[in-house]
Order: sequence, then C-alpha cells, then structure tokens
Amino acid sequence: MATALEGIRVIDLTVWFQGPVSAQYLADFGAEVIKVERPQGGDQARGVRSIKSLEIGDWNQYFLVNNRNKKSLVIDLRKPEGQQIMYRLVEKADVFLSNLTPEMLAGWNLSYERLKEINPRLVYATNTGYGRFGGVSRPAFDMTVQALTGIMARLGEPGEPPIYLGMGSGDAYGGIMSAFAIVTALYQRNRVGHGQCIDASLYGAQLFLGAPQLQAYLAGDRSVALQRSRREAPNPLWNLYPTRGKWVCVCEPNEDARFDLVCAALGDAGLPGDPRFATAAARAANNVALVARFDELSAALGHEALLERCAASGVVAAPVATLADVVTDPQAWDNDYLLKTWCEEVQREVEVRGFPVTLSKTPGSVQALGPQLGQDTEILMMDLLEYSWDEIEAFKTAGAIP
Repeated sequence: MATALEGIRVIDLTVWFQGPVSAQYLADFGAEVIKVERPQGGDQARGVRSIKSLEIGDWNQYFLVNNRNKKSLVIDLRKPEGQQIMYRLVEKADVFLSNLTPEMLAGWNLSYERLKEINPRLVYATNTGYGRFGGVSRPAFDMTVQALTGIMARLGEPGEPPIYLGMGSGDAYGGIMSAFAIVTALYQRNRVGHGQCIDASLYGAQLFLGAPQLQAYLAGDRSVALQRSRREAPNPLWNLYPTRGKWVCVCEPNEDARFDLVCAALGDAGLPGDPRFATAAARAANNVALVARFDELSAALGHEALLERCAASGVVAAPVATLADVVTDPQAWDNDYLLKTWCEEVQREVEVRGFPVTLSKTPGSVQALGPQLGQDTEILMMDLLEYSWDEIEAFKTAGAIP
C-alpha cells in the first residue's frame, strides 16, 4: 500500500520523548526515519524500565513505541570521521531533526549553517525548550514548562496546589506540532527548491495547548487566569457532578430550555419554578446555590443511571473515565487510536497507542517497534551511503562506528 510520506528520508538525532515522537509520527505515515544514536547506550530512553520508580511492564514501551518504524544507525559524532558519515547522510536526506541543544549540535559541526551548505534542500528541524530566540537556555521538562505557561495555575480548587496536567502532554503535543512544521516546510521546499530552519518548542506547544484561555486573557478577561472552584461555576449547567460511581461532566448552555432538561435528568422537574433559577441571569447570580442543589441530586444517583437519563433527555454528558475505561472502549480500537502489534522483546502481541489522525487512502501503520541499537548501521553504510567494506572497516578502526 502506498504511504503518505513515501520517499521522504529523515535523520532523527533525538532522545527521550518530544523529538522521538515527532519522528515517530513521520515514520508512521511512511517516511524513512534513520535514528542516529551514540555508541554508548544510544538514546537514554532505551534504559527506561520504570517511571517515577513504578514498573511499567516487562517490555520497554517508552522507547519501543516512540521509536517504532525506525532504523538505527550508530555514529560517534564527537569524531571527525563520524561527522563525515553524517555529512554523507545529510546529502541524501530531506529532514534533519534534533532535540539536542543548538550548542551541542554546533560543537559537532551540525549547525543549520553548516548542513545547508551540504544540502540546500534540507529541512532542518529543532525541538527546543523555549524557542530559538530570546536567550533562555535553562533545562526544559514537561512539568516545569507547563508551570511557566499559566496552564497549571488555572487547574485545581482555589487554595489547593495547582494541578500538573500530566502524562507528558506537552511533549506529545510538541512532537505532533514539530511533525506538522516539518511537513509544512517540505511542502514549501517542493515549491521553491530550498529548505529552511524550523523549530517547535515545548514552551510554544504548551502555550498553544492553553490557547482558548490564553486568548480570552489577551482579550481582557482576567478571570480565566485564576483557579475557579467547581462549586462556583459561572454556568452550573457546564460543570462536573459527583454520583455514587464516577464523576459526570455535563455540558449545556445556560438557556431555559436546556435548564429544564438538566433538571429533569437529575430528577427535580420542579426546580425551574424556583425564582432563584428562573432565568439565565438568575442562575448565574445564584450559581453557588444551584451547584449545591445539583450536587445533592447527582450524588443520589449512580453514574450509569444519570447518564441514561441525560441521554433520554438529550442532555450532553459524559463520565469521567479512567485509563482502564479507555483501553476497553471500542471507539478507540475501531479508529486505530489504540492497536496491537508484535513485540520482539517479549515475543508476543502487545497493545500500543495508535494514530491520532486517520487517512483513508494512505493510513498509518506500525511495521515494527523500536530498533535494536545500531541494527541497521552496516547495511545503511553500504546500501544507502555507498561506502566500501574497506571504508567501513576504517571507520570502525577510527571508532566512528562500532
């Protein structure tokens, strides 16, 4: 089957999560991704067997899923001979992607200025912490950057600690934005004939993740910057409510007809007759009392019963699911958001996250999970880079490749 990015070759000089997942998105849709790794252990993520001291399974899903569909080429870029190999690879590549610091890349003679001399058509992509401009160079982690963007300060109950959104969401979002930027730059290159330098930062990705509230603040609504208790929701019809089981999220506009339906679903059809809640303005003014009454009604119900009533009344509502619920949801499997694939490490089929988007004619696929360190080095040196066996032996002697 044809693939969307067939014929695109990507040099993937990335580690950990944001960079590798950017290249993974490209590989999923058919790009040839060559992961360049250091001889001493490769990508540090190869050693991840637990997260926050908790075991994450009997196979290294962190590395193997983020680096699926890739080839592994080991080069010691500290050596001139290793840089020579990289330059030949750059000649034959469409994209150079790295989330290493610009200073480290420059120290290995892999700056944009150097590589565009070798291949003017190259799209040179970096994943930085805070962007290429402004001079900020401190370490960047998903949690610390999220703390800087205003997202964390808005989450949680007033007076309680801010809440970290978690799950490496900024890294994952930054990775997909990086892949989007790369594909955009490739489209432009194919029109004008030359590449360019692009960057997708963790800071920029997380600012965009909070875009609706950030834009509202820029437009003058200062209230969106603060933590707000669910007990004081400005629109009680758009809120979370407890049940005897799961929490339930109700999403309805503050309109009389919708209010009547929510009250019916909660089991108090007489509530719309209360003058405190008779109009949208009154409901907003008496929001604390209305939320308290809704809490009483919902807490007396199981979540399944409440959701059935909401569905019958046409009220938009959903349970607050756990990951245990998500992995058994047929909708996730039917759309390949989750899928199964073979894992060589444990010699069985395993469940992995799939593709965030679907293409009808050129869908994504998982051909293999992450490669063994350096497994493709010799064949790439011979077939792609066209080195003779004697030259390869000389590179080995110099320590440029293992």
